Amino acid sequence: MTTTEHRDEQRQRVLDIAAELFAEHGVDDVTMAEIAARAAVARATVFNYFGSKQGIVEAITESVLDFYRAMLDTALADDSTPAPELLRGLCTEMALGIESHRNMFRGVFREIAFIQLGLDVGEVAQRANQDAADRLLRLIERGQARGELSSALPADALASAFHSLVNGTITNWLYQDPSRPLTHRMRDAVEAYLSPVEQPRGRTRSKGARR
Repeated sequence: MTTTEHRDEQRQRVLDIAAELFAEHGVDDVTMAEIAARAAVARATVFNYFGSKQGIVEAITESVLDFYRAMLDTALADDSTPAPELLRGLCTEMALGIESHRNMFRGVFREIAFIQLGLDVGEVAQRANQDAADRLLRLIERGQARGELSSALPADALASAFHSLVNGTITNWLYQDPSRPLTHRMRDAVEAYLSPVEQPRGRTRSKGARR
């Protein structure tokens, strides 16, 4: 293993450990020293890789956005499942992941909000966020072209509405009221979104796909 490969592997291990600690205790209650101790590296090593705890949160945020982008790539690669079913699947997958790491995602979604409001100028995270938005738009456009989603509104309006509904549902669960499982809330949210825009043809194909 080269020195560069060793550094990359060590950096990723520190990042994974930090994510575990954030999930266990929340971002605010974890120190850089605790991250270093569990990762079995010097505290200075953690600072060398990330600069600060905020730097670690930003790196985790980038990985979360990359994962969402990969989910959308998988959806776009599925050429047979109707768009409404793919959107339902995205919501379910997001909800399951976030539910299992609620404390960590409370910190991550603050950072995502900063990115989307233009308050965070990190180029990598901004690019990942825009890439995900572009892929969601393509998924909506394909659904409209196939007659699975209504074309009464432009694709960018439907994509923006889906994005806002999903983010709002997740944010409410993370910061205000976690009493109901996020999977249930996301299921209800996507059905509320799809009820006026899913076309009968899409519903028919959706039922067939589940058989």
